[in-house]
Amino acid sequence: MPLYGGMIAYRPLTAVLGPTNTGKTHLAVERMLARRSGMIGLPLRLLAREIYDRVVKEKGYRATALVTGEEKIVPPGARYFICTVEAMPLSFEAAFVAVDEIQLAADPERGHVFTDRLLHARGTEETMLLGAGTMRPVVQHLVPDADIITRERFSTLSYAGPGKLARLPRRSAIVAFSSDSVYALAELMRRQRGGSAVVMGALSPRTRNAQVELYQSGEVDYLIATDAIGMGLNMDVEHVAFAEREKFDGRRRRALFPHEIGQIAGRAGRFRQDGTFGETGQVRPFESELIAAVENHAFMPIDQIQWRNSALDLRSLEGLMSSLSRPSRDPVLRRTRETIDELSLAVLAKDTAIQDLGRSPAGTSLLWDVCRIPDFRKVSLDAHVRLVRQILTHLRSPNGRIPNDAMAAQFDRLDKTSGDVHVLSQRLAQVRTWAYVSHRGDWAEEADVWRERARDVEDRLSDALHDHLTQRFVDRRTAALVKGLRADKVLETDFSADGAVTVEGHTVGALDGLVFRADAEGSALEARALRQAAEKALRPEINRRLGALAKVPADDLIIKRDGVIQWNDWRVARLAPGPAPHRPDIALQGGELASSDARERARLNVQARIHEQIARKLAPLVTLLNEDHAGELSGLARGLAFRLAENGGALARRDAEDEIRALSPKERRALRQLGVRIGEFSVFLPAMIKPEPAGLAALLRAVQAEMPDRLFLPAPGLMSVPIDSRFDAGDFAAAGFQACGPRAVRIDMLERLADTIRDARDAGSKGQFELSPSMTSLLGCSVQDLRGVLNALGFRRVKRGPDPEKAQGERWARRRLPKRRKAAPEAPKLADTPFAALADLKSSLPASRPRRKPRRKVTK
Repeated sequence: MPLYGGMIAYRPLTAVLGPTNTGKTHLAVERMLARRSGMIGLPLRLLAREIYDRVVKEKGYRATALVTGEEKIVPPGARYFICTVEAMPLSFEAAFVAVDEIQLAADPERGHVFTDRLLHARGTEETMLLGAGTMRPVVQHLVPDADIITRERFSTLSYAGPGKLARLPRRSAIVAFSSDSVYALAELMRRQRGGSAVVMGALSPRTRNAQVELYQSGEVDYLIATDAIGMGLNMDVEHVAFAEREKFDGRRRRALFPHEIGQIAGRAGRFRQDGTFGETGQVRPFESELIAAVENHAFMPIDQIQWRNSALDLRSLEGLMSSLSRPSRDPVLRRTRETIDELSLAVLAKDTAIQDLGRSPAGTSLLWDVCRIPDFRKVSLDAHVRLVRQILTHLRSPNGRIPNDAMAAQFDRLDKTSGDVHVLSQRLAQVRTWAYVSHRGDWAEEADVWRERARDVEDRLSDALHDHLTQRFVDRRTAALVKGLRADKVLETDFSADGAVTVEGHTVGALDGLVFRADAEGSALEARALRQAAEKALRPEINRRLGALAKVPADDLIIKRDGVIQWNDWRVARLAPGPAPHRPDIALQGGELASSDARERARLNVQARIHEQIARKLAPLVTLLNEDHAGELSGLARGLAFRLAENGGALARRDAEDEIRALSPKERRALRQLGVRIGEFSVFLPAMIKPEPAGLAALLRAVQAEMPDRLFLPAPGLMSVPIDSRFDAGDFAAAGFQACGPRAVRIDMLERLADTIRDARDAGSKGQFELSPSMTSLLGCSVQDLRGVLNALGFRRVKRGPDPEKAQGERWARRRLPKRRKAAPEAPKLADTPFAALADLKSSLPASRPRRKPRRKVTK
C-alpha cells in the first residue's frame, strides 16, 4: 500500500461518512470498547468529557483516561484514552483508534491537526475515520485502501421557515457565532420565554454540563449556542434557528458555508425523531438551493484540506522555521496559513536571547513547546506573546521550572468568584492556560499540586459562571411554573403566616384573604405564568376560604372605619350602597379564581351577618324604621320619628318645634318608650350618640351616598369641631353632632350646656345669664366660637363684658321671638238670602273713586 509521509498503515481502516444523526460517534465508541484498548480523538473538550463519562460507566475509572489540553486524567494502566484531537498521544499504541469530525481538516485554524491525525493516527488492530460525506474524495485520494461506509440519517431534517424569537417552538436551539450575540439572545429569551441555557465551546465542561442539564431537564425549553453544538453534542433539540449567517473565522468575518449550516442544522432531531431548521426574523432567509442542500445533505465535496509539515527539524531555530514553512507536494494538501504558534515563534525569533536558545536542539524543542501553548484568552497576538515569553523566561532560569510562588501568584489572582459573566469567562480562559502549563510535568515545581489547584479553581469559577448565567438568563421561577403547568400536575403550594405563596419552591406573590397579588414586575410572560399558576395552585385554597366565609358567624366579622369587612385579619369584603342605609349591599374583595357559586354563597352569608350586626348596634334607629313599632305611633309622633330616622337619629329642635308643640302627652310617652329624647336644643336618640353606633351610622350614610369623603366621624373625646362645608345636617346628626354656627357640637354636650345655662340664670333677671369658662370648657371651644354657638341656638347678648377676649361679665338671654298673631276666624258664609245676593252684586261692581275733600282756604 502506498504510504504518505512515512505513515504506517494498519488494517482494517474504515471511513464512516455521513450527515449528522447517523450514529457515527456511537459506533466508534462501541467498536473501541470491544477492543482490549483504544483511543478516540474528538473535536471539543466538552464532547471528550461527555464520552469519557460514558466510558467510565462501562469500563471503570481505572481503565479510562481523559487527555485534553487543559485536563489530564491518566490512571496507571489506563486502556481507553478519550482525547481532543490536538492532545492525542500518538505514542500510545492502541488496538483501536478513531478520529471524529475529520471534515474539520478543512478548517483554517485547526485543520492541519486533523489532517495530521487522518494521515498518521492508526490503531494496531483497527482504525476508524468519522466525518461528513463531503470528505469522500479526500479520503479516497489520501487513504485509497480505506473501506468507506456511508450511513444515512436516522431521521428527516426539513426547513421550517423563518420565525420570530417569541414564537419559536419549544426545544429549540438558537445559534449565534460570538459570545456577545449569544448573551444578547439569551437576555431577550429570558424576557420573552422565561429563559434559556447557554452552551459555548469556551465554557468549561463543568459549566457546560450544568447548562445542558438546565435544558435537558426541561427547566428551560431553549438553548442559545455557538457552532459548538454542531460537533457531536447530543441534546434533545427539535428545531435549530440561525440568528446569524456569518462568523469570524480568526481572520475575517465571512458567510457560513453550506456544509457548516448543514452540520449545525443537523443537531435538530435525534435518532428517529425528525427535526427542523430555519432562521430568526432578523436574518436574511435561506435561499432555496441552500435549503435543498441541507435537507438532502448534498454539499459540494471538499477538494482540499489544511496541512502543515509535522516532520519538524528541531535541531535549530532556523531549521524549525524552515520545516514549518515547507509546502506540500500534494495538491489536496494545502499549506495552512500561519497559526498562533507560528506567529508567536516568529515574534520571539527576533529576540537575540531567543536566537541563542534556538541554537541547540533542546532549546529549540523547548521554544517550540512553549509557543504551542493554546491562546485560550483570544485577546491579541502581543498579549499571547508576552505570556509565552513570561513562561519561557522561567523555564530558561537555572532552576528550569516555573517556581511555586509564581504559580501561586497566578492562581491567587484568578481564584475570585466575583464579577459578571464576562469577567468570570476571562478568568476561566486564563485558568485553562495555567492548567495546560501544569499538565506539562516538567515545567512547574510540584506540578501535581498545581494541577489539583487548577482543577479546584476551575470548578469554583465554573460554578460561579453557571450561577451567573442562570441568574442573568433564566427566570427560574417562571420556568418552574411553566414546567409545572405544562406537566398538568398538582402544583406544590405553601402558604406562610404572612400570606406569602410559594409554588414549586418559588415565591409567586401573596394571598391576602381572597386577593392574590402576584409578585411580577417583569415581562408579560412572567405575569402570564404567575396568573396561570395562581389559577391552578390557589383555586383550592380560595374555594376553601370561601366555604368557611359562607358559614362565618356575625361576631367574626369586623366592619372597619373605611367600610372594609375584615375576617381573620383579612380584608374580604366592602360595604356598598343598598336599598337603605341600614341595609347595605356587600361586595367581596377578590375570590375571582374560585367558582361564581362559591363567591355568591359567601357574599350572601356575609351580607346577612353584617345586617345582623347593624340591627344590633343601631337597634334604636332600626326600631324607628320598623313598621311594627312605628305603627303604634299616631300621626304627628310617627312623622317626627320618620324625620328623626331619615336624618340619622337626631334633629335640631328648632327645625321640629311646631310638631313638638303639637304632640300630646300620650305621643310624647310613646316616643320616649322608643328611646327618643326631646331635649332643650335637640330631638335625638341618646343610645345613638355613643361612639360605636355613631361611627357605624356615619359610615353607612357615607356608603349609601357613594361619597367616601363625606364620612364625618370626629376623633373620640372631641366635644365639638369646626364646621366643614362638605357635610350637611344629616351627616352631623348621624355621628351624634349638631351644627351650631361655627361649630358642630356633640348633642349630649349641647344638653349639658342647656343645663349649665339653666343653672346660671339669675332670679328676677328675666332669664339672663352670665358666660362662664365652664361653658367654653364644656364645648372645647374659644369664647368667640361660644358666642357663635349661643347665637345659633337662639340667644342674644344683652351686656358686653369688660374684656372681649374673656367671658366674665358678659350677659346673654334668649332672643325674644315675635308673638304669633292668632289667625282671624273665618267669617260665616251667608245663607241664601237677599243679603248674600247684595254682597255678590257689590263685589261685581267697579270700585268707586273716593270723594275729594274741599281745599281749605288759607288766609294770610
